[in-house]
Amino acid sequence: MTLGRAAALRDFRTLLAGQVASALGTRISGVATPLLALALTHSATKTGVVEFAGTLPILVLSLYAGVAIDRYDRKRLMLVCELARAIALASVAAGVIWGFVSFGQLVAVAFVDGAGFTTFEVAQRAALKQLVPSEELPHAAALNQRREYGALLLGTPAGGALYGLSRAVPFVVDAVSYAASLISVLLIRRPLNEGRGPSTGPAQTIHAEIAEGVRWLWHEPFLRANSLLVVASDLTVNSLYLVVVVIARRSGASAALIGAMLLFLGLGGIVGTVVAPRLLRALPLQAGIYGTLITITVLLPVIAVVRDPLTLGVIYGAMFIPYPMWSAGLSAYRASRIPDELQGRVQSVFTVVSLGAVPFGMLGVGVSLQHLGGATTPLILFGVMVAASGYAIASPHIRHGPQAVAADL
Repeated sequence: MTLGRAAALRDFRTLLAGQVASALGTRISGVATPLLALALTHSATKTGVVEFAGTLPILVLSLYAGVAIDRYDRKRLMLVCELARAIALASVAAGVIWGFVSFGQLVAVAFVDGAGFTTFEVAQRAALKQLVPSEELPHAAALNQRREYGALLLGTPAGGALYGLSRAVPFVVDAVSYAASLISVLLIRRPLNEGRGPSTGPAQTIHAEIAEGVRWLWHEPFLRANSLLVVASDLTVNSLYLVVVVIARRSGASAALIGAMLLFLGLGGIVGTVVAPRLLRALPLQAGIYGTLITITVLLPVIAVVRDPLTLGVIYGAMFIPYPMWSAGLSAYRASRIPDELQGRVQSVFTVVSLGAVPFGMLGVGVSLQHLGGATTPLILFGVMVAASGYAIASPHIRHGPQAVAADL
């Protein structure tokens, strides 16, 4: 291993360690936030508004974040994101302790946290090719997925238990986790940007730069088709988080039991991330795409009728077993294909296309749970997934896409 490669991998491990802490804190507060919103407002609709505010930056900021990430120093942007998130979460803890926390504050903090996540995540994806050799991108993407699911595994039960002890503690922990992430970014020695060509300089307008990213993605049929599929899958699995929390709470589950229920999301994801690299070497990426879509679709009607919290958790968690093969494979393929000078913009375009519907999904699910109930809401999401699965099966761009991700890198 060359010195440069060793240094890059060391920096990747440093960043990964910080993100393990950050993801764990996010999951801990992610359980506490809807519980606190429900306790303050006694309204599933208002709880949905808080979740909507947290995901709205994906829609309204992603494209502009992508331009900034390609124009400016990625490391500095990542530091600003983690500092802002730490201050925002600390303010919730202070509000709980001193009695001034409010619904409006939760909405504002959720938006700041979401804005920091959106910018940081796009910057991290854009920088991945600077930190990891191309042949190791699938493994690195799987490690990033494992980080997220490990945080789900540990963070969700911890979030429920900590909230049961004190409503302030989960938010203190999350603020500290962002501080740890900030330190890890400070320790990275390697530049996270390649040299910029003249075509991406400030002489171009922001919208012209965004258009470059849109055009690049549009002319990649396999990635374009995948972005449409991820609209449906990410909207569904993210919205289900609120669905199962509200259903469990209405069934009398305690905060600790809800945390234990959500532990199965992490278990399912961890299993998926362990097998994903091997499957990506042995099977076409299409196997992960079809497997994920069909699994989610088949299990949604079951969620519509089950009310036992732990059973809900098992079913929800099973949806995540095939997901890492699709997600890690697609992330690695995307990182390898996009030129560095377009990484931020194309990654942001993919993010806003695939996740832009999530805020409205959260808002719609909150309203649906309030007025239609916990049986009808999963069936609406079932219809979304039936349409997505049909599109995937019919699309020639999916069927004839890359057969083995590792071979394409």
